[in-house]
Amino acid sequence: MVEDIGVTATPLARSSGGPSGLTRQVEHALEPAREALVPILSDPLVVGVWALVVLACVGVLWWDLWSNNEPLGSMMKGVWTLVVAYSGPFGLAVYWYTGRTQIAHDSLWRRGFRSTAHCYSGCGAGEVVGIALAQGILALTVGWVAAVTFGFAYLFGYALTIGPLMQDGVGFKEATWDALLSETPSITVMEVFAIGTDLLLAADAHMGELLFWSALAFSLSIGFLVAWPVNVLLVRFGVKGGMSNPAEMRESASTAD
Repeated sequence: MVEDIGVTATPLARSSGGPSGLTRQVEHALEPAREALVPILSDPLVVGVWALVVLACVGVLWWDLWSNNEPLGSMMKGVWTLVVAYSGPFGLAVYWYTGRTQIAHDSLWRRGFRSTAHCYSGCGAGEVVGIALAQGILALTVGWVAAVTFGFAYLFGYALTIGPLMQDGVGFKEATWDALLSETPSITVMEVFAIGTDLLLAADAHMGELLFWSALAFSLSIGFLVAWPVNVLLVRFGVKGGMSNPAEMRESASTAD
């Protein structure tokens, strides 16, 4: 019926049975971006080069972590590994600017980046699991894909906050409440944009297609970018701590030696 009147529906529209109202307007506004990005993200050469760049960035990160930044805790080393694995050179640049013990001074912007990176590592893992399960394996409709992916993103994001708090002696109830207050705004903003971007670009893609994975990686970085100012505000008003200053960890390690 759509083709009969000369209109081509987007993958998201076809998968969801046709959007309406605001959703249709947003899709229409973003259609030029989708048409430009999908061929790039589907190109085997582009995806192959990107994969090699990401591997190189992870290698540089690991070399720096274990050669120059040993005082960083194992959790933050894992966080930065996931950030760089998701976003390649962009993630490495964020680490270099905010996460090394060699930073000259700390700032609100750096604390916001570290807070976003912490949230991003857990939510990104949840999004990968959710999209792979709901869309790639179960082939659910768009609404269910979004719901399942949101659920996994929240679960992983909260767990990455609740777990360390409980290790520090905080009770489960208090740790859960703290995670809900501090993480919900940033997780919500991050996943609205990340999941929305992924479904806009690859709602019809299957796990065997390059677009499925490249759109997922691209959407994760979009989520990081839009969540950063939210985390800056949360840190600014004391809702979140912004993670420890890595330079202080270096000083503590030097004092201990």
